[in-house]
Amino acid sequence: MESHEDKNRHSAQDSMDESTTNKEGKKEETTQGKQWQRDEDNETAGVRPDQHLQQEVIGETERLFRKLRLESKKRAADVLQISSHSLKSHESCAEEELVKNYLQKLLMMNYRARNIKTKETKTQHHTQTEVSDMKKPKGGIFKEMSSSNAATSKSDTIHPMDVQMAVFHCADSFLKQVMVTKLSQCQFALPLLVPDPFTQHIEFPLWTFRQIIKSWKITTTDNKIISKVQSVCKAETPMVSFFRFGSVSSSKSQLMNSLINERHNTFFHRNCPGSSRTRLLMDGVVEIAWYCPSGKHTDTFTDCVAFCNLHGDAGDNEKQLKILTEMSSVNVVLLQHLDSEDRNATKIEELYNDKKPLICILTDDESAASETRKGKYKIGLKDRNQSDVSEEIIRAVNDCLSSSASASVFRLEDVSKRYHSDIRVDEEDDEDCRRGREAAQEMMTLLKKKLLTEIKESFLPCQGKLWHQWCQKNKELHRPQGEDIEQEISRKQTEMKKIREKQHHNTLSKFIKIFFKNTLSNDANLIYILKWLRILLDEYTSTDLSVLQQKYNEKWSSVLQLKEKDKSKKLKAEQTELERISEKLQAATFGLEHIMREISQIYESCSTVKKNKTGLQCNFSSLPSLAAEMMMSGFPLELMDGDAAHVPVMWVSAVLDKLIQKLGDQRVFVLSILGIQSSGKSTMLNAMFGLEFAVSAGRCTRGAFMQLIRVSEEMKHQMKFDYVLVVDTEGLRASELAGRSTRHHDNELATFVVGIGNLTLINIFGENPSEMQDILQIVVQAFLRMKKVKLNPSCVFVHQNVSDITAGEKNMEGKRRLQKTLDEMTKLAAKDEGSDAECFSDVIAFDVRHDVKYFAQLWEGSPPMAPPNPNYCENIQELKETIITRASKSTGIRLKDVCKRIEDLWEALLNERFVFSFRNSLEISAYRRLETEYSKWTWTLRSAMLEIENKLHIQIENDTIHEIDESDIKRKLKQKSEEVNKSVSEFFEKDTDKDILIQWKASFEIKIKELQENIVRETKRKLNEILQQRDLKKKIDAQRTQHENTLLEKSKELALKHKDKTNDEETLKKEFDVFWGECMKKITTDSPSVKDIDILKDVKILLNDIHESVHHDTWKNIRDIFTVPSYEDYVQFKKSCGIIINGWKAVKDKFVPLLSTEDETQIRRLISDVTHQTDKTINSFNISKMGYNKSCIRQLTYFIKAKITEYEEAPVKYVFKNEFFIDLVFSIFKKVNKTFTDQHRMFREANDPDLYLEKKKKEYYSIFQKYGQGATSAAIFGEIISQKLNKPIEQSVYKQTARHLADEMRSNCPSLKGNRSNLEKLILTRLAVEENFNKYINYIHCPKDHFKSFIREEVSQYIRYQFSVRVQLKMSKNIDLLQQKIMTAAHESTQHVQENRGNIDVWLKFFTQKLSKVLIFSVKDFSGVKHDDVDDFKLLEDVISKKLAPLLSDIRKEFSTGSFDEKLDLSNRPDEILINHFCQCCWVQCPFCYAICTNTIPKHNGDHSVPFHRVRAVNGARYRGTKQFSLHICTTVVASSDQSFYPNESDLLVLYREYRKAGGVFTKWSITPDLSELPYWKWFVCRFQVDLQRHYNQTFQDYGKIPDEWKKITKQEAIESLDKNI
Repeated sequence: MESHEDKNRHSAQDSMDESTTNKEGKKEETTQGKQWQRDEDNETAGVRPDQHLQQEVIGETERLFRKLRLESKKRAADVLQISSHSLKSHESCAEEELVKNYLQKLLMMNYRARNIKTKETKTQHHTQTEVSDMKKPKGGIFKEMSSSNAATSKSDTIHPMDVQMAVFHCADSFLKQVMVTKLSQCQFALPLLVPDPFTQHIEFPLWTFRQIIKSWKITTTDNKIISKVQSVCKAETPMVSFFRFGSVSSSKSQLMNSLINERHNTFFHRNCPGSSRTRLLMDGVVEIAWYCPSGKHTDTFTDCVAFCNLHGDAGDNEKQLKILTEMSSVNVVLLQHLDSEDRNATKIEELYNDKKPLICILTDDESAASETRKGKYKIGLKDRNQSDVSEEIIRAVNDCLSSSASASVFRLEDVSKRYHSDIRVDEEDDEDCRRGREAAQEMMTLLKKKLLTEIKESFLPCQGKLWHQWCQKNKELHRPQGEDIEQEISRKQTEMKKIREKQHHNTLSKFIKIFFKNTLSNDANLIYILKWLRILLDEYTSTDLSVLQQKYNEKWSSVLQLKEKDKSKKLKAEQTELERISEKLQAATFGLEHIMREISQIYESCSTVKKNKTGLQCNFSSLPSLAAEMMMSGFPLELMDGDAAHVPVMWVSAVLDKLIQKLGDQRVFVLSILGIQSSGKSTMLNAMFGLEFAVSAGRCTRGAFMQLIRVSEEMKHQMKFDYVLVVDTEGLRASELAGRSTRHHDNELATFVVGIGNLTLINIFGENPSEMQDILQIVVQAFLRMKKVKLNPSCVFVHQNVSDITAGEKNMEGKRRLQKTLDEMTKLAAKDEGSDAECFSDVIAFDVRHDVKYFAQLWEGSPPMAPPNPNYCENIQELKETIITRASKSTGIRLKDVCKRIEDLWEALLNERFVFSFRNSLEISAYRRLETEYSKWTWTLRSAMLEIENKLHIQIENDTIHEIDESDIKRKLKQKSEEVNKSVSEFFEKDTDKDILIQWKASFEIKIKELQENIVRETKRKLNEILQQRDLKKKIDAQRTQHENTLLEKSKELALKHKDKTNDEETLKKEFDVFWGECMKKITTDSPSVKDIDILKDVKILLNDIHESVHHDTWKNIRDIFTVPSYEDYVQFKKSCGIIINGWKAVKDKFVPLLSTEDETQIRRLISDVTHQTDKTINSFNISKMGYNKSCIRQLTYFIKAKITEYEEAPVKYVFKNEFFIDLVFSIFKKVNKTFTDQHRMFREANDPDLYLEKKKKEYYSIFQKYGQGATSAAIFGEIISQKLNKPIEQSVYKQTARHLADEMRSNCPSLKGNRSNLEKLILTRLAVEENFNKYINYIHCPKDHFKSFIREEVSQYIRYQFSVRVQLKMSKNIDLLQQKIMTAAHESTQHVQENRGNIDVWLKFFTQKLSKVLIFSVKDFSGVKHDDVDDFKLLEDVISKKLAPLLSDIRKEFSTGSFDEKLDLSNRPDEILINHFCQCCWVQCPFCYAICTNTIPKHNGDHSVPFHRVRAVNGARYRGTKQFSLHICTTVVASSDQSFYPNESDLLVLYREYRKAGGVFTKWSITPDLSELPYWKWFVCRFQVDLQRHYNQTFQDYGKIPDEWKKITKQEAIESLDKNI
């Protein structure tokens, strides 16, 4: 049964243990003050006689906690975040700041954390001033001094140890552990037994000791020095207990310090700075410290000894006294004198009679040390030299420890086992902690039966040889060699897959199964499990690792000595042995990072084979989530495997993706560090940010690790990021790699780390010039590479272990030397990297005055007992402030971009030549988004200009303007231009990647400005053409108007003549038909009809004329030049090229084609250029308005002839036969035949009297009827107006709907709403889905034509699918708006006439002017129409309204999916509007594979590039002098070191990796190595192998043999790869 007292203890303790809701599942706490009040209430009713005194103490304690602002639990996560307070160094502060300052300094290992002074408040200062100004009593110095004692005493200050213990009581278990670990690093005593301040129940915080590992050295009898490394929880040492009875004049703690380290206050004592009498929380506390010898003759004790110190009167703390005396090896009692009447006499007697040695130290005794009986000593203190006393105590303790009576050893873990019933042990009473320990111990039991060096091989098989083999194969894959490069790459990829399959096939070890069982289902105590596992693994391996490390160091020293003597045979043997020990050391190193490494390989192998691993309790896709949780909880993630020197990119990316899912895509500031091994990099980071990177012996950082540090909410307002991501790395010139090729590895590591970091700390240790030179050359080279790939990290140099950092002159001289060395190293590195940098500041923004920090030595004295140097800690604080100040000026980088940066850097490093290989995905991604925005901006401007052009076109047709003013067009475009310019500025200023985008800001602003100028000029040109054509077709329009008016007048006459037959409809109809026939006959006689055209017939006639006689068979043999696989039959070689023409056919038929792939491409490019120029010229003819003329054909044909002649005169080795010219002309006109025909049809329908007037017959018959029925002039004129409006309305709504539809598709159609790259991706997807080889060939050889066809198909499809849903609605809306405008114009015209007493001419003029901006409709349309007698304007308005409705209804009914093509000119159709927009881009092709540059901007700045290149066989490329397809892919062949090509058919070989040296077009392309699978074009080659062979008349044999791996690629994988690459 639990006693009432125990319940009270647990109640109070619970109040201390509860914390705010977090993932460990703790309940939300109330304030501690309220909890403590409840504890007081529980203890009413006189439990003890000293209750009032105890309640008074509790009240004082509560007030202390309130003063220190400790009303709530303090969590480690909150303390370790970056806050504004953590960036300032305070020597004094207000009481409420004491806790923050204490923790800040403690985390930085600054032992002055206990020395912080409290600032005087204004009230205190005022009180003292008043006292000093009081009237002084008379009587001189004696009275004044004695009277001022009470008055001038300050208010009691808070005792430093009360601050420490108050924080300890209010800390969660993780913060307690951090505190105790840091106290140990500061060489302070640690709380061992801690009474609860409110219940006095004793806690043993064993959990807090678990991370502490002590190292020491002992000297054996044969003078050998042995190193020992052990967890303090496991270490078995003698223990010396100190306690006092009663009050004594000397300080026990100070006396103990003289034994352990006389220069350092291990135990806080009354004479320490800040000590006061008001100590509340230390009575009853037992502290422990260890003395660790260094193996030297100066050691106080020869082995490790624990010292325990019971604070307060031992007589009042019986439980603590009992525990200490029972566990100790030697008891040391401090008391005033020996008195048998003393209340503690019995206890002292018991200690004296106990078999354990006892040392009594008497403060009132003057005697020297004496042994009263064996193992019992008495030492006096009074009036004695402190040093002598210390020596005597040391001798006495050493004597006691050497006796058999003190043979008992102390071990921390034993305390919990022996006294768990009497005291609270945190590990046992905290359920989460206990469960975490049990889970970790379950895993550890599996390790007991194994040799340490065999554990990883047994339990973690995936990360051993298989992983290392895979890494080696991956490096070989990225550095391909040999002729058959694609086969070699395919073989390597197959081998890598097999290794992954072996990894996947490996049985899941029991250890890993238990790890998954315990971690994947235990979110509540995950952190405890992981911490326990790390602690137990460190305990398990530390001893063996220490031994191995000592062997390694001895062997390393031996090797160095032999190197000096140059004894090669022995040296080689010693180096081999050193290597063996190194491998053993590597195998024995086993920690949490190795378990996570195994999980990473399980994940990567499962991802590769795409199925779960047998025995895995969860889906492999959930494994990265565990690592992400660990990162969020403060655990480091291994970024680079130090053993394999490889980055598991797939795993790291997956973990970061999960992290983004959990945290959001937060912005981080990446801080990385570089330096030689064992230069204190990890120690510095741990001190700076409270991290836990490995620093113990044998646990030096291997590879690279990254850890997240949260930025506090208050700091986020100052910073532009949410976390700092710290990247710690293994040392350059690491001793583990001694004897191997380290330089390349160091360069890789430095480049990788510098590339990731926003800021890199360059850690230099000591003042050895040669070591400094080595690291600086590596660092400079890394920064030089960053400059060349346009990354802009910054750096701070940290010079550690500087002897005298206070000497200003010396520091300036050191900085000058560093600057000089950096400049020298820059010149050396610049030669290697092909740079013209002369000094370090040419490479990176660097100011030697501010970017170099000098650090004091880490230790104040000699380890292992030396505390950290406070000056070092202050240097850490200054550096932290510098880092955060620099960081505050940076926007950091998003987590997803960190992921991309890691992938890019590692991919480039694998390819050896970093600068050449680096592909900046962040920059590419940012540029793609910029292109998308650019597409929107240009669309906005083009759309606005289309509206302006349409309005001006209407005004030209209406004769309201007679010249085009460029400034007027600019003025109309100004508003949209300003909106776009504003949008451009906002994008560059506010985008998340604005730091990357800034490099393109100026060029894009210029491009936008140029575009505005171009479209203004182009619009002016088009409108001027319309003006000219208006004048040219005036005759046609006048003739048509005359015909209309003649018919109108004659029909009126006929109607009046037969007025009496109005009721005889049949007779009237017959009369009208006879009349209509006669009129049409006369009109067609006067104006011949427009005939149909036959373009191809006209072309044949013209070609016959040009070539005088073309053989009849020529027309039968004409080939479509756009689908011809080869142009060899079209060329005739020049005699100057040295080819024997007569033997050509025989050679060609045998096997060797004489036209190279480059020749074929040049000819194809000629055909493409001629075709596109022809298209533009045809559009300028405006056939729909001006009609067809054979001169059009002649003009185009002569243009084509001129282009061919121009081409032949260039430096090519052949000329074209006549067949080429004939086939080209005929193919082009065959292609544009439909355009000519459609445009001519529109002209004929508008201008051929037969067709045009026949359509009007119904309208004229209606007017004829109205005249016959005696309708008023207003009614008839209203009908005429309605008829005249028909065509303008139709044209207006079609144009408007086409523009709106194009705009809508730009927003809604997936293929048309992005940039050029997005369009390319969807084209390739469509091609793969359809699997139409002919379409592929069209895309490959005529990409621009294919793009146009694709857009037309997309528009056509959109209109079909969305016709009833959106397109018709849009048309109807435009019709309704136009109807409203017409009726408004009619009504306003009537009002205007009535108000101004005008006539019909005034009405008509006003009406046409109102509509002149929306319709091609003007007064001139009514010339010749008699309307003088119209005077009923209301009736006129009603008739227009009545007739307009059916007219608009007919337009609606006639509207169909094909209407745009039938009703609109080519340039006004929605597909052409979109084509004009999308095809205004770059069409330059890769000189190797002819993939098209995907840049949205024509004539863009910078290199051409494509997301992924093609297999060269796609374009018909072959090996020189053979008919074997080339399977080279640009991005793989440029990675090779020995593959070459012949540029432009020259005989000069150029290495692919140096392709820019070929000059010309090669210099303008960026082709970065890419060894990923690129499955799309590989799938295409396999799918259409037969078609390609037939089309190009070539074979896939020998070097051109298709790798078997390619044939395994599915269409789905090919399509999915497009999303990955584009």
